[in-house]
Amino acid sequence: MTIYIKNMVCIRCKMIVSAELTRLGLSYTRVDLGRADIIEEISVAQHEQIRVDLLASGLELTNDIKSILIEGIKAIIIELVHYSEEPLTINLSVHLSQRLQHNYTYMSNIFAKSQGHSIETFFIEHKIERVKELLHYNELNLTEIAYKMHYSSVAHLSSPFKKVTGHTATRYKKLDIRPRVLLEAI
Repeated sequence: MTIYIKNMVCIRCKMIVSAELTRLGLSYTRVDLGRADIIEEISVAQHEQIRVDLLASGLELTNDIKSILIEGIKAIIIELVHYSEEPLTINLSVHLSQRLQHNYTYMSNIFAKSQGHSIETFFIEHKIERVKELLHYNELNLTEIAYKMHYSSVAHLSSPFKKVTGHTATRYKKLDIRPRVLLEAI
């Protein structure tokens, strides 16, 4: 049985879900961003207990097909930006369509209607948030960060960075601005 979970945006979320399932004595094959595959069927009482306990951690069970699709889109983008070192070799639209087995236009329309912004905007905002994180760590220079985030140059990175933050990456780094946005808030 698969349960679908909204607001799962990080490894910690996966750990929370795994711990909750284990605490309830449920066996599972995997816990990914947005879903958990449980081996056995769960009772109504167990489902309600999972719902209540996850809600206390800011996670929410969902059965709505459109919500599940939106959470799938978010999970794939978060995985690409925050947890993958490999560059995307095909267009994001093609990648999402292949992974989720839906027409991109359909997904884009549902996402925009629900979230108030496009999939592309969500993707860019996550990339910029990751750049801000890398700038904060101060382990890589801007050229290395641009390369790591799959921009062709610092100049190519600076345009979307400035659009999102109001500063170029160079200026942002010099200002040493600390506030970052929580992933689930993007």
